[in-house]
This record gives sequence, structure tokens and C-alpha cells, in this order.
Amino acid sequence: MKRSVTLALIAAFAATLTFAHPAQAASVPAISAFESMFSGVKDYTYQLHAVERLGGQTQTRTYQYSFMKPHFAKTLIISGDGNGSGGVWAGGDQVSGHQGGFLSGIHLKVGLHDSRAVSLRGYTIPQGLLQNIVAEFTTISGKLTQRPSGMIAGQSTDLVELDVANPASDGGVTKRQIFISKSTHWPLREILYAGSSVVLDQTVTDIKKNVGLTSNDFPF
Repeated sequence: MKRSVTLALIAAFAATLTFAHPAQAASVPAISAFESMFSGVKDYTYQLHAVERLGGQTQTRTYQYSFMKPHFAKTLIISGDGNGSGGVWAGGDQVSGHQGGFLSGIHLKVGLHDSRAVSLRGYTIPQGLLQNIVAEFTTISGKLTQRPSGMIAGQSTDLVELDVANPASDGGVTKRQIFISKSTHWPLREILYAGSSVVLDQTVTDIKKNVGLTSNDFPF
């Protein structure tokens, strides 16, 4: 009987894991599983459905993303604000991009943080890459926790939550949540809060890995 009680206590403890900062010192299991899976990925594509809020403004977009190691990224806004605009990042501090509509044939190189190359809250192309989304949970100061969560797109998930230690250094974000698939280990949804308000809610769909991308897919 004593052994059963002990095992039950261990299981309950393991169900909700908490790591005091620095989070970098001990990545939570769901993030470790992602990192292990990602080490075998050469390239991937996905869609990112994002709703951002800043002040009284709201921006809704769906991005089609492509990534190839070590640092090639391409994105195209396929619906929402800025539909038809896109850009390529090949590492460094510049983006080669174009606007939508009749300006789509004009390609310009602009700074990575240029207003034409970022989202409403100033997020850059590489910040939308899945490995970089996950990495922010281990590089931003705060208390990191993990617990089982519900189903997303038919997949059971773990919720990793970061209570941000210094919101002023994170664009006013006080809490970050990311839902990671227990089966594939890819992130499926991220929610950022400023107090009780959701300032970013983005969902990941149509993930395909090792599709055979080449440098020709990322014209810079």
C-alpha cells in the first residue's frame, strides 16, 4: 500500500513540472522532445495563422512558410492584411521582399526590422520559424512550467507556459503559452498575453518536414 501511495505522488508531481529561471538551465520535457526531433529535420513547410493586437489595432494573417537549414526562410501572406506580400531571409539583417497586388513584381532588399518586413507587433520573418518560437521559451527570463493539455487538431498536447520576469523587455508580454503535440513534438499553437489581454494567438497547420527544399527555393 505504501509503495502505491509513493508511486501516485511521483506521478502527480511529474504531471506538472515547474522550472525556476533561468529556463535555459533545464529545458522542459516537451521542449527537449521538440529539440531532439528537430535535430533530424533538414527542411519543413507549414502555415501560420496569426491574430495580433497592439493598442486598438488588430492584424489577422495566414502565412505560408518554408525553412531550410541552416538559416533560409521564405514566407508569403496568403490571406488577411498584406495578402500577396512575401519575403525571403537568408540569415543576416536583410530581407528580400515584395508587396502584394500590382507591386508584386517589384522586389526590394530592406532591413530585417523594416516596417515593411514585420508584423503589427514588430515580429520578423525568422521569429515566425517554429524552432525560434520554441526557443523563446528557454531564452526569455521567467518561470517555466509544463502540464498536460487538451486536444488540438486531433492531437494530444502539452502546455508549456512562461511567466515573463521582465515584460518591458518582451514588448509588454507578461505570459507566453505554447501547446506542443505529444505525438509529433511540433508546436501547434502559441498565445501571448499582456495582463489578461491576448496580444498574439497563432496556430500552426499543414506541417511537412524533409520535403526536399533547395537553395533555389529561397531566391534572395
